[in-house]
Amino acid sequence: YPSGNLAIIITRERDQYSLIVQEDELKTTKIRAVFQSDGRSTCYYRNGDEWINMSTQGGQYLDQAGNRVRRWMWLNLSPEPHVPLSPIFISLNRYVGVRILAQDKILVSFLAMGRQAKFNMATKAEVSATSQLPPPAQLGEDELLLLAFRVRILQLFDRMRGCINFPSTEQWNKMQPPKYLMTQALKILELCMAADISDELRNSIKAIVNA
Repeated sequence: YPSGNLAIIITRERDQYSLIVQEDELKTTKIRAVFQSDGRSTCYYRNGDEWINMSTQGGQYLDQAGNRVRRWMWLNLSPEPHVPLSPIFISLNRYVGVRILAQDKILVSFLAMGRQAKFNMATKAEVSATSQLPPPAQLGEDELLLLAFRVRILQLFDRMRGCINFPSTEQWNKMQPPKYLMTQALKILELCMAADISDELRNSIKAIVNA
């Protein structure tokens, strides 16, 4: 930092390496973020609370009260339906920023006194039939509803296209939704059965995707 305090530390042990971002403080050496080449990374608020946590499967974004604001799965690891990542940009302090664009594009940038350094701390986990990944975390109520409404909207768009292409009501009323939408609807119902949610919510999601 311009103050002379150490901002970023990079360590390496065999084929693994880590990048640690420290706060601009001399006495406390407070850690603001840790990025590891195995796909695990965590960013912290100034008070030490967890801000962003990522693994080889996905990540989550928490507010300062500890509530989960966003959760995503990396596209190459998540079965359909998935919650994809929307690009995230945070400033750890006035000099260090983090951009999360994809699993293979996680950028840590340091800018001070007109000079900039960038580090790509991304990883690309390969998945094979024999890979042993931990089971994915269960989706919450809001995420299940979001997925259900997404499928419903796609179903409505598909019906609108049918109305345009086949003006006769007798024709498009007999048309079935595309196979991928039917598969996604079934997957959402499977997730609902595995999730710890009320029967009322489960029935509401079922009604949305089967409307």
